[in-house]
Order: sequence, then C-alpha cells, then structure tokens
Amino acid sequence: MLDNPFLITAFATLFVVIDPPGLVPLFIALTTGMDTAHRRNLARRACIIAAVLLTLFGLFGEVLLEFIGISMPAFRIAGGILLFLTALDMLFERRTQRREGQHADPDHDPSVFPLATPLIAGPGAIATMILLMGQAGEDWTLRLAVLGLMYGMILATFLFFLASDRLERLLGRTGTIVITRLLGMLLAALSVQFVIDGVRGTGLIG
Repeated sequence: MLDNPFLITAFATLFVVIDPPGLVPLFIALTTGMDTAHRRNLARRACIIAAVLLTLFGLFGEVLLEFIGISMPAFRIAGGILLFLTALDMLFERRTQRREGQHADPDHDPSVFPLATPLIAGPGAIATMILLMGQAGEDWTLRLAVLGLMYGMILATFLFFLASDRLERLLGRTGTIVITRLLGMLLAALSVQFVIDGVRGTGLIG
C-alpha cells in the first residue's frame, strides 16, 4: 500500500501545503519571550485544533460542496489554481515575507489564530484534504490512509515546533529559503495535475 501512487502524491501534497519546516520561523516569532512549557502547550493546542478542522473538512467537505451545488471537478480546478498561487508565493518568497511580517501580541493566544488557522489548516490544506478525500472515493482504506498522512503531517509540525530553536540555528534564513523554493516547485507541478484531473473530470478532455 505504501507504493500506491495516489498515497505518494497525497503525502507530497500534504507535506508541501502544510509545510512543517516553513512554519518554524513564524512559530518562533509568535512565541518570542515565552518559556519552553508555554511554547509546548501552544504548539500542542494549535496542532490539535488544526487536525480537527482538517478532519471535518476532509470527511464532510464534499457533502458541503454538493449541498451548495459545486461539483468535484470544479473544486479540483479551483483547488489546483489556489495551490498554484500558493506555489508562486513560495517561489517568489511572498509567503515567507507575509509570515515573518506577523508579530507576537503578549495579550493574545496565537494557538487558534494564526497558528491553527490559517497557517496550519489554511485554505490550501483544506482544499487539499477535500480533493484527496474526493479522489479516494468510497474506498475507506484510502480515505483512512489520507487521514493518517494528514495526522502524520500535523505530528511533524508539532515536532518541528518543539525543535524550533535548534532548527533556526541549524538552517538559518538561507536554508529556510532554499527549502521553501524547492517545495514551491513541487507544489506548482502538483497543482497543475489537480487542474488537469479536474478538466478531465468534466469530460472536456479524455
């Protein structure tokens, strides 16, 4: 099952969209001056909330789309375009600049906003979960595997948060930029594939 092309694509897409390494600089900025225990609690709360949100959208997002009259092919195309714009932000460093432009507020708990949403469970991640669960169809083995991969990404994000101090010293700003650019290239290719799948689903191409 681990060599299933769909699961490999799902893993790559979730990793790029959630981007655990890329969240480290923002987590550091939002928790500046906090002690280790407080930072750990914030990281845990943010990851749990993000996991719940992505689970709900993964399980019920397609039903919601059907209720408001949006087909899965249309959502695949829209989701692909959204992911492509995210990839452009990563390639041209706009997302990094937006993230680093946010600062900690000592009177605000950042675990719900902006950490859990929209940074971990953002529009791209939500769209990705709906798309992947839609592609899995009624195969609950694949659906559970997608949820498992998503939980794995959330766990990886939590571990990156815990290791944020060491990672910051190890990678530096240059290392973070290089990783972000590489992930942006991969996400751009995957987003184009989503659009192609969506157009194919409309019957316009074979």
